Order: sequence, then structure tokens, then C-alpha cells
Amino acid sequence: MSLRTLNGKVVVITGAGGGMGREMARLAASQRALLALSDWDADALAETVDIVKALGAEVRSDVVDVSDRAVVGQWATDVVGQFGRVNMVVNNAGVSMSGDFEDMSYDEFDWIVGINFNGVINGTKEFLPHLIASGNGALVNISSLFGLISMPGQSAYNATKYAVRGFTEALREEMLVNRHPVTVTCVHPGGIKTGIARNGRTTAHEDQASLVSTFDEKLARMPADKAAGIILKGALAGKARVLVGADAHAMHHFAKLAGSRYQDVVARIAPRVV
Repeated sequence: MSLRTLNGKVVVITGAGGGMGREMARLAASQRALLALSDWDADALAETVDIVKALGAEVRSDVVDVSDRAVVGQWATDVVGQFGRVNMVVNNAGVSMSGDFEDMSYDEFDWIVGINFNGVINGTKEFLPHLIASGNGALVNISSLFGLISMPGQSAYNATKYAVRGFTEALREEMLVNRHPVTVTCVHPGGIKTGIARNGRTTAHEDQASLVSTFDEKLARMPADKAAGIILKGALAGKARVLVGADAHAMHHFAKLAGSRYQDVVARIAPRVV
């Protein structure tokens, strides 16, 4: 069973202050969904709220740090208290942390794990009972192309996105085994035109300006609104996995064909590129 339509459905989106989160909120609003949006950046979130309200959407917005379990739990309670149900949850909030692992502090590693992985865990744990209770729910967790292949300088990001993938796929199996009416979709975007590199962090040895320039000019090929459309279409169809972008498809197939040897190829031709 899949959700099939957002008309009249309550859609929860984290990281809605910009990028894919904002575009998914915009698209859901155009399809007459009721929205519960969050972001850590109050100003950016307010801009998204103005956009979806202009489209006629009923929207609730909350400033939420997804790494804070208690805050996410209270948010879920408040959302259900206002709307009475939840039909779709998109755990979209994410950050980047670039640099070699040997140069990275424990605090830097913990920061990205807290948001990229624990944020998904928190959002899933707090909203899953409500998705089940809806009788026809959809859970969407955003991993990455880097949840399918690894890259030098992205060990922390890779770790979190692989973790999201493994968790999401196992959870989907549990929903099937227990016959719960919830589809579970893991999303793997490639280079999307968002602010993730500009708003991310790097180790002390990295040149962040150069990294941002590389991402924005060479890697981020797909507009965020196009990515949002692919994600929501896949989620509404109940797909287990959604690849977003030609680069995601190409690199995923390359890694499958090359097996573990893909790591040697990447180490030779693409060191430090992302």
C-alpha cells in the first residue's frame, strides 16, 4: 500500500528552511497537503512558511534541533495535537563535515552524527507510531549517493549516510514483517544545488572556500526543485530506494560493477575532490 496522494495529508519535513526541504514543502503545498515544518534556522524557516502560505497551505512551523531527542519528541506531540494525525514524515535535515578523519576531532565527528544520523533516529522514533496509526503512512529518510559509495575526505559524512541507509532498509523490512501500513523509502541524492557545502564545516586543514566552489560549480548539477519532485514521486509510489540525479545512478552502477575495487579507482582519480 502506498500513499499515492498528498491531498489533505499531513506532511512533516525537517530541514525545511532551504534546499530540498523547502522545495518539498513547496511541492507538497501545491498538492494541498497540510504541513508541519521544522529547521534550526528560524529566519530561513519563516521564509519557507511565507512561500507555502502563499500557495494556500495550512502550516505549522517549529524551530527544532533534530539532534535533541526531547525537543523532537515534544514537536511530534505538538504536531499530532494540532493536526490529529501524521501521514508522511521526511527526515531531511542534514549537514556536511569535510576533511580527513585523522584531522577530525571527536566533537566534529559527534556533531555530524548527532544531526545526520541521530536526527533521523529521533524523527523516526517519535513519529513512527503516528504513521502506523494513520493506517496509510510514508516514512522518507534522506541518505545520499555517499550512502552508496565512499569518498576521500568524507569519512564522517559517509558514516552517517551509510548508517541512515542501513537503518532505513532494516526498518522497511520490519514494517513488512509486522504488516504495518507504512511504506519506507531511502533516498540517495547526488549533487543537488543546495547550501549544504556553504553551511557545512571542515577540519582545520581544509580550504572551505575551495570546497564550496568545487561543489557549487562542478558537482551540484540538479536544481533542488527537480530533486524534490523525484523524491516525493518515489515516496508516494512507496519505492524502497530512490536515486536522485544522473551522477547518483552512474556512480551507483559503477560501484556495483567494480565491486570493492571502486575504492582504488576513486583513490587514484578523485582524491580531495569532494
